[in-house]
Amino acid sequence: MTAQHGKLWGIGLGPGDPELVTVKAARIIGAADVIAFHSARHGRSISRGIAAPYMRPGQLEEHLIYPVTTETTDHPGGYQGAMDEFYAQAAERLATHLAAGRSVALLAAGDPLFYSSYMHMHRRLADRFEAEIIPGVTSVSAASAALGTPLVEGEQVLTVLPGTLPPDELARRLAETDAAAVMKLGRTYPGVRQALSQSGRLADAYYVERASTGRQRVLRAADVADSDVPYFAITLVPGPQPTTPLPLTRPGAARTGSSAVRGPAAAEQPDSAVIATGTDFRGTIDADATADGMPRHFPATGGVVVVGLGPGDTAWTTPEVAEVLAEATDLVGYTTYVNRVPVRDGQQRHASDNRVESERAAMALDLARQGARVAVVSAGDPGVFAMAAAVVEESADPQWRAVPVRVLPGVTAAAAVAARVGAPLGHDFAMISLSDRLKPWQTVAQRISAVAAADMALAVYNPASSQRTWQVAALRDLMLEHRKPDTPVVLGRDVGGPAESVRVVALADLDPAEVDMRTLLIIGASTTTAFGTPGGTRVYTSRRYHGA
Repeated sequence: MTAQHGKLWGIGLGPGDPELVTVKAARIIGAADVIAFHSARHGRSISRGIAAPYMRPGQLEEHLIYPVTTETTDHPGGYQGAMDEFYAQAAERLATHLAAGRSVALLAAGDPLFYSSYMHMHRRLADRFEAEIIPGVTSVSAASAALGTPLVEGEQVLTVLPGTLPPDELARRLAETDAAAVMKLGRTYPGVRQALSQSGRLADAYYVERASTGRQRVLRAADVADSDVPYFAITLVPGPQPTTPLPLTRPGAARTGSSAVRGPAAAEQPDSAVIATGTDFRGTIDADATADGMPRHFPATGGVVVVGLGPGDTAWTTPEVAEVLAEATDLVGYTTYVNRVPVRDGQQRHASDNRVESERAAMALDLARQGARVAVVSAGDPGVFAMAAAVVEESADPQWRAVPVRVLPGVTAAAAVAARVGAPLGHDFAMISLSDRLKPWQTVAQRISAVAAADMALAVYNPASSQRTWQVAALRDLMLEHRKPDTPVVLGRDVGGPAESVRVVALADLDPAEVDMRTLLIIGASTTTAFGTPGGTRVYTSRRYHGA
C-alpha cells in the first residue's frame, strides 16, 4: 500500500430505510470518488437505491452485475466457477480505481460482513489497499423491531440460520436453540416451513418481509403462501413469549407503500394497493394540469411511460418526453441510454445490461404497481426495435394488466440518418434488424430477399457487433441479387452524437469492416438517386416510378 492509493470502504447501509444509514456511512458515500454496487442481471440495485439520497452528482459508478443468481449456468466451473470468476473480475475493476488513487465506497445492504457480497471483495483487495468497514443495521435487528418483541433475553441463545440448509438439518438446529432467525428465504420457504413444523416451532414463528421499508409485512409464519416469499424476508422464532400485541399484516393483503429504495421521500408515494384500470391512462388526469400538484403525464397511482430519447442530440428529444423524464420517480433502461438523461435529485435510476429486456420490463411494471412513476428509456423511437414491445408484451401478463402503460414516440435512427443526406426513404421502405439474437438468420435472410424483390428501400438496424461480423456481407450479397451494383447505400454512424459520420457508397463497395453496432444502413431502391453538391452527396428516392 502507498499513500497514493485510494481507500476501500465497505459501507453497511442497513436493511432498507435510508434513514437507517449511519451518519458515518452517509458522509463517506458523499465523499467517495467511486460508488460500487452489486445487482442481478435485471440491473436493479437495492443498495444503490438506499444510498442515492447521500450521493452527489458526478460520482463515478461501478455497477457489478452477477452473472448468475438462482438460474443455471453453462460455465465450465458451474455456479461456483462462474461466481469466483465474477468476483475476481469485479475486484480488479475496483483495484484499477484504488491504484489510481480514487476512494471506492462498496455498498452493502445490512452489514458488510453479515451474509454480504462485500466480503468477497475484501478478501481480494484488503491485502493490497487500505480498507475500512462501516457496520450497518442487520436485517435481523430490523425484523425484530418490526415484530416489536424481544428476540432473546437473559441467558437465551439466538441462532442465525440460512434457509438454504436441508430441512432435516434446519429442523435439528431449530429444536436445539432458544431463539432463531432464518434468512435467505425466497424459494427455500417450503423447506423452512417444513423444518419449523418438524421442530415444533411453527406456531411460535413469525415472518417479516422487507423490514423497515414501505413494503414491510409481518405475518405468522404459518400464514405465508410459499409462492409469495421474496429473498428479502426473514423468519423469526423469539425466545420470550410476546407480551404485547404484534403488528401483524392481514394474510393475503397487498403490500403497501413504495419500496424503500426510493429514499426518504418514500412515504410520499401513493399506496400500491390503489391501481388505475385500463392501459390508456391519459383520461385519468387533467392533461394540462396540475392544480393538485400531480404530474400531468402520470396518474395518481403511478404508471409506466416508455419514451424515446431520439438518436443522440438532445434537440431531438421531444418536449413531451422531457416532461415525462422530469416527472418520473424512477428511470429504467439500458445503461448507455439512462446515462443520457440528466441526474435529478430524488429520482432513482435502474440501469442494466442491454440483453435483459424482459426482466427490465417486469421491473418497471412492478415499480409502477407499487406506486412509482416509471419512465422506461430507449434511444430513438421506443416502438422501433426497442423497449416498447418488451413492456407491452410483459404487461399482457395478468399480474400487470392493471398497471397503466403508455408509449411516447421519438425520432428514430432511420429518420435521422435519412435527413442527413436528403430523402432516401421518400417512397415505400422497410426496416429490418440484422441481429439474429432473437430470431434465426434464415428468417432475416428471407425478409431481406423479400424486401429486395419488392424494390423497396431498406433501413437496417443492428447491422453488426463485436460478436456478429459476417451478416453485413451476407446482406450485401442478398441485395445484389436484386439491385444494381451502383445502388446508393447510406452509412450513418452515431448520428446526432459527438462522433457522427455519414457517408454514401455504392452497394457493391459496401465494406463490412466499416460497419458496427452504432451504424445504421439505408440501402436504396431502383428509384434511389445520389448526386454531388458543394455540401456533400445528396440522396433521394423518387415517389413516382418512371412512366407512372
